[in-house]
Amino acid sequence: MSGMKSVQRAFDVIDVLWKLDGAGPTEIANEMDIPRSTAHVYLQTLESTGYVVSTAGTYKLSHAFLSMGSRIQQRNQIYQVSRRAIPDLAEETGEVVTLVIEEAGEAVFLQRESGEKAIELGLYAGLTLPLYSHAAGKTILSQLPSKRVDEIIDTRGLEPVTTETITDRERLREELETIRSDGYAVDWDQQIEGMGTIAVPIVVDDTVEGSIGIACPTERVKNESYRMELVNKLRETNETITIKYRYGT
Repeated sequence: MSGMKSVQRAFDVIDVLWKLDGAGPTEIANEMDIPRSTAHVYLQTLESTGYVVSTAGTYKLSHAFLSMGSRIQQRNQIYQVSRRAIPDLAEETGEVVTLVIEEAGEAVFLQRESGEKAIELGLYAGLTLPLYSHAAGKTILSQLPSKRVDEIIDTRGLEPVTTETITDRERLREELETIRSDGYAVDWDQQIEGMGTIAVPIVVDDTVEGSIGIACPTERVKNESYRMELVNKLRETNETITIKYRYGT
């Protein structure tokens, strides 16, 4: 049990180092309410793994995390078959295009590419967001068994991200049913005010493997003809990705 606690504490130290963008034993001790000597032992142990580096008594997270994250990304099959299609779609539409998967009840962004008219929306590979707060996540939810959706909601909750976020379980379920029927999702201002999102699920042999989406200013998404143009382009890209995934081409 003490070993398990030590592992958890080590990750707590990592979280504090990220939050403070580097710290010494005293800052870690104060943040975590532990003895300075204990904080120092954790920092030295983490440094020995290569995941933390120190300069003049200040410890920071190393780029070993970037290396590990990149390797995990490269190993993911849906990323492998999508990694060329995503930038192609971004170039074609000029917008931000993302590849999203579900992991532990959250939306994880595996890839993000920008076209020439894209605006900075704070999206990046590795970002995790609630599944219910944007179109990409909701397309994934729409393809999951009802029991699994309930488990995710029970565990993660439906906390508001903006004033437009859907936080009512029944209303969310109604929207998921519509998404399942339509084959795509559209929303705006639910994750970021001023941002609209459009997405389609990547489904292979009745299993949802992820979602590809487009994010752009709300006013562009509200334009129905432009919105449907993007939906059709997403569907075309999705078909290419699905074929590659199924046949390994």
